This record gives sequence, C-alpha cells and structure tokens, in this order.
Amino acid sequence: MVKDLTQEIVSYRLREEILQKQENIKKKMKTEIHQLSLGACNCYLIKEDGLILIDGGSPNQGKRFLKELRSLSLEPKDISLLILTHGHWDHFGSANEIKELSGCKLAINQHEKDWVEQALKPLPPGTTLWGKILGTMLKISMPFVKLPKTSVDLVLEDNEFPLEPYGIRGNVLYTPGHSSGSMSVLLDTGEAFVGDLAMSGFPKLIGKGMPIFAEDVQAVKASWHLILNRGARWIYPAHGSPFKADVLKNQL
Repeated sequence: MVKDLTQEIVSYRLREEILQKQENIKKKMKTEIHQLSLGACNCYLIKEDGLILIDGGSPNQGKRFLKELRSLSLEPKDISLLILTHGHWDHFGSANEIKELSGCKLAINQHEKDWVEQALKPLPPGTTLWGKILGTMLKISMPFVKLPKTSVDLVLEDNEFPLEPYGIRGNVLYTPGHSSGSMSVLLDTGEAFVGDLAMSGFPKLIGKGMPIFAEDVQAVKASWHLILNRGARWIYPAHGSPFKADVLKNQL
C-alpha cells in the first residue's frame, strides 16, 4: 500500500512538472493550429518555426486543400512533412495530391506503409452497434472508392519520433489500438492529435472517447494512458471536435 501511494505521488509530481513545462513553453512561443476538413477526416496544420500537416483526408481533396491553405495565407511549399496517423482510406486519400502540390515528405508507421503504397482498404471491426452497421455499409461501398498509390518517404518505427528537425516542438508517439500502426502527434504544449484513437460525436449522438472502430480496445486504452502520462491536455480527433484529455482519463 505504501509502495502504491509512493508511485501515485511520484506520478502526480511528474505530471505537475510536465504541465509547468507546457506553460513555460506557451509563454515563449506561439503555436498555430488550423483544422482542414478534407472529406470525412479532420486534418490539422501545425505551425511553429515550421509547418506540418497531420493526415491527408479523403480522395480528391486537392482543390479544397489549396483553397483552405490560401485562406490562411499559407502556401503548399511551406509544408515540410505530412504525417499519417494511420493508413485507412479516409486519412491518406489525398496524400498523393498534397505531396505533389507541396513537395513535402510523407511519414507513416512501418506496419501500415504497404496500405498506402499499395492503396489497400482494410477496415477495423466495429466496437459499437453503430460501428458495426457503418462497417457493413463501408464494406459495400469500398469497391467504388478509388485510391491512388502513394510513396512513403519516412517509415516510422514503434517508438518516439521527434519533430524538432521540422520546426515543431513535439513528438510522434506509437499509439496502437484503432489499428496496429496508429500514431499520435503530441506537442510540448499538451495538444494531442490522435487520428482515430479517440472520437468525438461520430455521429453526433455518440459522445467523446472510444472510437467506433478498433482492432484492439485494450490497446486503445493503453495508448490513452501513454498520451495522458506524457502530458496530453487537449485531444484533437480526426472525427469530431477537440475535447479535454480528462474525458479519456475518466473512461479508464
């Protein structure tokens, strides 16, 4: 019991140190976050000293990508890196167009590199009744979805990948569960871009938290633990609106 209490105190102190570090970083720099709605997927532009894009959206979103980018007074060539949180069709559908327009490098986890380069369309099982119904509908429609094969420049391993070389203060973390190669971007300021590791109102009647599709629910929760312990304060999902990380903590 004493040992458990000691570990809890140490964990609390570490989290407080992380939160204090985040506050100090925010005072020193400005982080811009811009959501791009590219089809069925929320994609996110992160701008600090550099500019990166998280996820590539559904197919045929190149024109919309340019329109939204220019509304922010940004140019495609400003983007140095496109990170795919995972290799499902609605996350890499326009990655090839974005690469051609920007010249950026494309990064994805090693387990799902082939999905992107071979334009595969795997679907994880539903975790809820709605997920199972939607999954059945997607299986019927998938043959009609045309995906371009897209070359991967950076194959990420199952560990931490620093973003500082790209002008972003944060890291890419290995967070499996929704899929075997799912990854999340965690900024030093506490914003976590999790792809489909969590969802928010997808559809609107469903609350925040567990994704409606996942290969391994227990792995999802383990990945939640990881990002929370690393100081996540806000969750930015690919489906739905951002929400406080405490929502995930309360579901563990």
